[in-house]
Amino acid sequence: MREASGELNMTVVIVTFVAALGVFFFTVIWPAIRNNMASQTKCSDAICEKDEDGDGRVQCYYRDSKGNDSASFTCVWKG
Repeated sequence: MREASGELNMTVVIVTFVAALGVFFFTVIWPAIRNNMASQTKCSDAICEKDEDGDGRVQCYYRDSKGNDSASFTCVWKG
């Protein structure tokens, strides 16, 4: 009986550890990955001005099919 309860305790520890890793991934790591992907996609589709001051960052915007411009945001200058 002691061996069975020892295996049960180890199973509970493993399940708890995997659940904690899942919570950490979906609350800390995944939002950072998702925001980075959205930012990269947004910058690759945007209309950007020339890098005048040479700091490597430029102001960009979108233009929709009706000709309306979106709010300005910052992207890395890609030449």
